[in-house]
Amino acid sequence: MAATTAPPPQHPRVSGVAVTTLGDVKRAIQDVLPDQNEVVVKAQVLAGGRGLGTFKNGFKGGVHIVKTDQAEDIAGKMLGQILVTKQTGAQGKVVSKVYLCEKMPLVNEMYFSIILDRATAGPLIIACSKGGTSIEDLAEKFPDMIIKVPIDVFRGITDEDAAKVVDGLAPKVADRNDSIEQVKKLYNMFCECDCTMLEINPLAETSDNKLVAADAKLNFDDNASYRQKEIFALRDSSQEDPREVAAAKADLNYIGLDGEIGCMVNGAGLAMATMDIIKLHGGTPANFLDVGGNASEGQVVEAFKILTSDEKVKAILVNIFGGIMKCDVIASGIVNAAKQVQLKVPVVVRLEGTNVEQGKRILKESGMTLITAEDLDDAAEKAVKATAS
Repeated sequence: MAATTAPPPQHPRVSGVAVTTLGDVKRAIQDVLPDQNEVVVKAQVLAGGRGLGTFKNGFKGGVHIVKTDQAEDIAGKMLGQILVTKQTGAQGKVVSKVYLCEKMPLVNEMYFSIILDRATAGPLIIACSKGGTSIEDLAEKFPDMIIKVPIDVFRGITDEDAAKVVDGLAPKVADRNDSIEQVKKLYNMFCECDCTMLEINPLAETSDNKLVAADAKLNFDDNASYRQKEIFALRDSSQEDPREVAAAKADLNYIGLDGEIGCMVNGAGLAMATMDIIKLHGGTPANFLDVGGNASEGQVVEAFKILTSDEKVKAILVNIFGGIMKCDVIASGIVNAAKQVQLKVPVVVRLEGTNVEQGKRILKESGMTLITAEDLDDAAEKAVKATAS
């Protein structure tokens, strides 16, 4: 979908401001929310479930409605603290910003989102007349209230599509035509900004029957970073797994998991198969790491640094099927990585394909203590056994 240089369309929303220090709270309220008796204080982390989250300092809830003179105290209990929600994992995320916004007179909270749907091979609007909680919970509690409107990507959104959403959410909305236009604008924003998800939860109906975005979450397609430079300049790497940040800088595909066996594989399909075989043998993969088909020796070294930085890793499995990727390059990378990184865990290596004999010779002559494997099944079995030793 083509991007545009025009600013994204605006949807009615609450007024607010983000602050990073406690000293900014009072000044921000005076400048942006001067007439508010109450404000909403929201911890800013890239995860859902904030309202039901718990801080590691014991403070409960990442979203609070408070009197204006209490905002500084509540913000102080959030800033610099670690918030744990059902989406952050046990490690939680550090709150470096809080968002202060006006408290709206709401009569109903609804759910609205646009996602990319594989089943329809295009954008899908999902909405529910109940909101304020996750769509998974809503679908479980109110399955008959879920509205799904697939959008023809070639035709774009129509008045009829938008009307299905509005009439299903708020049949008594004050200005139906305006609300239909707002849904269309949200869809256009989804396309123009290269979103993979646009979620408004809650989409609120006010006491005067208007629809307002009370909160929003957007995901953007990483492949569109070259044409969405302004958006990607806002990326906060402190909210991301530092291993994933390091991997991205090294042009490696890495996703951290919670297992004990670190994996380094070439090719996404082989990486998935490796993880499956590890599970089949009773082990748990610590990550997905695809070095690609043309990795350099330096990238292999960086991959090992990332794997060994995970304290949960008890063994490393290197599974390479050399095609474009040459086994001797991988072997040299492993040897150089061992010189730079203190390998305190067993390393299982399975090499096959282009220059495999040269690769095996490099490893043998390195003097390293490695566990070699003949095939994937053998490699996974040995890696699982190594974690128990």
